Amino acid sequence: MSIRTVVLWVPDWPVLAAMTQEEIPADQPVAVHDGRALTAVSAVARAQGVRRGMRRREAQRRCPELVLLHRDEGRDVRAFEPVAVAAETVVAGVEVTRPGMLLLPAGGASRYHGSEHVLAEQLVTQVAELTGHECQVGVADGLLAAVLAARASLVVPSEASAAFLAPCGVSELLHAAAGERAMAEVVAFIDLLHRLGLRTLGDLVALPVAAVSARFGPVGSWAHRLARGEDLRPAALRRIDQDVEVGYDFEEPAQRVDEAAFAARRIAEELYALLLERSASCGRLRITARTEGGQELVRTWRTDIGALGGLTAARITDRVRWQLEGWLSGSAQGPEPAPLIHLGLCAEEVVTAGAEQELLWGGVSGADSRAHRALLRVQGLLGGDGVLTAEVQGGRAPSDQVHLVPWGQAVPPVRPADRPWPGRLPEPAPATVLTAPVPARVLDAAQRAVQVDARLALSASPALVAVPPEPPTTVLAWAGPWPVAERWWTSEGRRRVYLQVALDDGRALLLASSRGVWSVEALYD
Repeated sequence: MSIRTVVLWVPDWPVLAAMTQEEIPADQPVAVHDGRALTAVSAVARAQGVRRGMRRREAQRRCPELVLLHRDEGRDVRAFEPVAVAAETVVAGVEVTRPGMLLLPAGGASRYHGSEHVLAEQLVTQVAELTGHECQVGVADGLLAAVLAARASLVVPSEASAAFLAPCGVSELLHAAAGERAMAEVVAFIDLLHRLGLRTLGDLVALPVAAVSARFGPVGSWAHRLARGEDLRPAALRRIDQDVEVGYDFEEPAQRVDEAAFAARRIAEELYALLLERSASCGRLRITARTEGGQELVRTWRTDIGALGGLTAARITDRVRWQLEGWLSGSAQGPEPAPLIHLGLCAEEVVTAGAEQELLWGGVSGADSRAHRALLRVQGLLGGDGVLTAEVQGGRAPSDQVHLVPWGQAVPPVRPADRPWPGRLPEPAPATVLTAPVPARVLDAAQRAVQVDARLALSASPALVAVPPEPPTTVLAWAGPWPVAERWWTSEGRRRVYLQVALDDGRALLLASSRGVWSVEALYD
């Protein structure tokens, strides 16, 4: 599913915010670093060969006059508030994805202003006139297409995002990664695509979805969806719970940031406790402040694409404090900001933990922490053994390689996985291992039962497989047999023969014969 999206982007925002605070001239090469490497570079510095990700020493070698400033996310948020306010003079209900980038609804706003081109022009004009910053606006179907359209100041026609993205290099996927961990995984994925000869997003889309998912896993599915011009959050049937709201009324109007931040900490902890009590998560966080003069200041942050990470009380407090600094500094209200009499937080798009379709980058969206809380609550109700997780252990049969352990406990596997295990089935592993094997019949071309002799060899080539009550199905291809004899010197010893078969109805089965009886033990995708 693709949603028409408007992205407002201010290039090199961390650098611009730092230069504004330090009053550095625009013609001076500047870069922002986090103590290890450069995280943002000005256009002047890029012209002299300085690039994001460089070490400071290498950057200074290329540009000796480079000014290095420390990364400060709070400064970036505070300085970006006037840009968000300027955008709200054109479109109501903007969402901050990160400092330097806004996400806007395209449908109603474009109809109100006449067209998407007029909407983009109005946004650029208002931001320039009210803040002095130059921004770029892009409109397209899907988040990645809209971000790349903003970087090129384009309006991509409806349903043309896939064609727009097709010639773009796969490295453009980095613009959709949020957080250092996600960035590192995407970089590794892009490197793998390059080694496989896949250079563009069109090359990636040309591959079947199932093949990409099987070969590259979740990161491949995520990238394939973005490259098709779709959104990160696919359409899903889910129940949206009621919003969770908390607020605080100041006894005396608060004009200083430290006074307001103290109250912000209290209501952030209260909101976090309410969400934790419900085992819930939210898609957006709305911050509301009411001034003594009756003005209401509202800002909405997205919590599922990198804005708030795991949504802890400390992270909520930081965002609220930075937002308050932006409001109370006067940059968003005028030269003399009015004192605050009320501060409120509202968790929107609230859903039960685990009920929503998560992003690939669970660390950013807080999926892991929400899932952990839900599992702990269930375990508290059912007992320690009431919640089990599967771990891989050693073994020859697929069912032997599954080790169930209580959630949160470090239980050593019965059979170490790092042993050779001769006779183990070759890759690929089956997708589904049945809890209880299903009886089956294996027949040859003359519809006689295929037997296994004393040397664990087949009496004939398999031609039909019947899984009662279904009629026999023709075997298109088969592999094996793989004989396994375990603990033959004991009464508990097992002698089995495994067989892989592909049927004409599209199924692929793993069959096992033990003591003259065939059964289905696992299924392949």
